Amino acid sequence: MAKELIVIGGGAAGFFCAVNAARMDLSLRVTILEKTGRLLSKVRVSGGGRCNVTHASDDIGEMSGCYPRGKNFVRKAFHYFFTHDTIEWFAARGVPLKTEADGRMFPVTDNSETIVGCLLREAEKYGVTIKLNREVKQISSASGRFVLSFSDSQVMMADFVCIACGGYPKLSMFEWLSSLGHTIEPPVPSLFTFNLPNHPIRRLMGVSVPQVRIRIAHTKLSEEGAVLATHWGLSGPAVLRLSAWGARELHAMQYHFEIHVNWCPHLAEQQVRQELRDSRTSHAARKVINHNFTGLPSRLWQFLLEAASIDDEMRFADFPAKKENALVRNLLDYTADVRGKTTYKEEFVTAGGITLSDVDPNTMMSRRMPNLFFAGEVLDVDGITGGYNFQHAWTSGWIAARAITAQELND
Repeated sequence: MAKELIVIGGGAAGFFCAVNAARMDLSLRVTILEKTGRLLSKVRVSGGGRCNVTHASDDIGEMSGCYPRGKNFVRKAFHYFFTHDTIEWFAARGVPLKTEADGRMFPVTDNSETIVGCLLREAEKYGVTIKLNREVKQISSASGRFVLSFSDSQVMMADFVCIACGGYPKLSMFEWLSSLGHTIEPPVPSLFTFNLPNHPIRRLMGVSVPQVRIRIAHTKLSEEGAVLATHWGLSGPAVLRLSAWGARELHAMQYHFEIHVNWCPHLAEQQVRQELRDSRTSHAARKVINHNFTGLPSRLWQFLLEAASIDDEMRFADFPAKKENALVRNLLDYTADVRGKTTYKEEFVTAGGITLSDVDPNTMMSRRMPNLFFAGEVLDVDGITGGYNFQHAWTSGWIAARAITAQELND
């Protein structure tokens, strides 16, 4: 009699487990249960609708260093299925990927529906059954099989279960998993932007600076990269990476902290002061606002001058030392108070989930319950922005599929 695998969750990790298991063992009956009415929702919205499939890296150590939680776990897992495997898997199915300057990889179509379509075709090709609006409320076991219960009192039976339900924002939502004997790391948000309510910097909405150093006061948290001013406050890769590395620390602060922004990390303080001194002698009649030597966007340069009480008419001949000091401070150590956070578009990620000591990274099988597997964000693994979370989804889904089919074939 054919064995049955039920995958709980119709996202990237769940689909990758299901379609690969069905392909690796054609006799295995595979079903995906999705609690909502939509499949692959994060895949659709990732990367502004382009889907940031993975990151261009051939170094497992370097890649695993981009996971604030789960670094050692993914380092082991990547030996089985890594970035080049992801690239080859999609290319073999007619979906070539391309690499952008920052290492992010997208389908050459720049359309996430290309990835969605590929996974749906695989599911259809290998006979994967998909059931929408089916939320599992409880898992138990009977006669060596799993019993999955639903709110309408219906049940389903399975020989193998892979839980790929994604992350939950509240600890209470993990109760159906903790009841199986698993330990849950409390969930906190990751990958969020910094809110600066009523701060004048919000007037710069849309201004982007490619290389900024930003650090959080009274912590060791510091990142360098692009920063974007928004109508909420500050966003961009540097901010998102800070939010990921500091997810638990910032949660403990209730998202109330001071940031220090160096808008010109390429310039030392001595260089900035020398430039201003030279301008006093060589360009005394020039207006300060017209001598933007920093390379910063003009709107930001004007904003920082205004914050230093330097008006549009001030010339270098009349530039007092006090205002010079204020400008230098604004350029190299601008401070602001963060009061809250905002989810970054639809690409929210949760830090927390099934504690990794409960799961074997070589198989993704539970150490607490045989034939129960995990994949994706339900595990206490999360990466920074840039394709890292999807790579974990593909890797964990593939490893679970391989382990499930290996066991099924050995029975």
